[in-house]
Amino acid sequence: MKFIATALAGSFIVDLDLFSDDRGWFARTFCKKEFEEIGHHKEWVQLNHSFTDHAGSLRGMHFQLPPFTEIKMVRCIAGTAYDVIIDIRQGSPTFLKWVGIELSAANKRMLYIPEGFAHGFQTLTGNCELIYHHTSFYTPGSEGGIRYDDAKIGIEWKGPIVEISARDKQHPYLDDGFTGIKL
Repeated sequence: MKFIATALAGSFIVDLDLFSDDRGWFARTFCKKEFEEIGHHKEWVQLNHSFTDHAGSLRGMHFQLPPFTEIKMVRCIAGTAYDVIIDIRQGSPTFLKWVGIELSAANKRMLYIPEGFAHGFQTLTGNCELIYHHTSFYTPGSEGGIRYDDAKIGIEWKGPIVEISARDKQHPYLDDGFTGIKL
């Protein structure tokens, strides 16, 4: 695997090393030793899989509050998604900055998202599937969200938002009192 640092400290694009032959290809998607080299020491405790039917659909921007913050790793296994993370770590030099990465079944990239980040994605194709690894169990009541079109963040989505859940539409806009997540 190749770990490519993004502009937000602690987050990485993970490119897979493919081993190909006449049958197809093989790739390792996790190796404890290699992940330790980027500072990852936590256990993956939950794996989730999402399917989104229509291009232009949006899920996000979600995060877990302390003490249930989590590291995530996301991979698109069908279709294409524009995956976005926002640094909401209190005191971070990149506080409220965002990065967007195209993840697709074709490019086989993964996005490693450290604790203290909000996460979401917009599907660029229909029939889009993502797999998420989590280092914390989902804890109802400890979740937070940021409005996907918050002007304080200024995410540049790849196209119009055609579908979004009622819950995600109701995430609040940030006010001047938002100081982030203290880790």
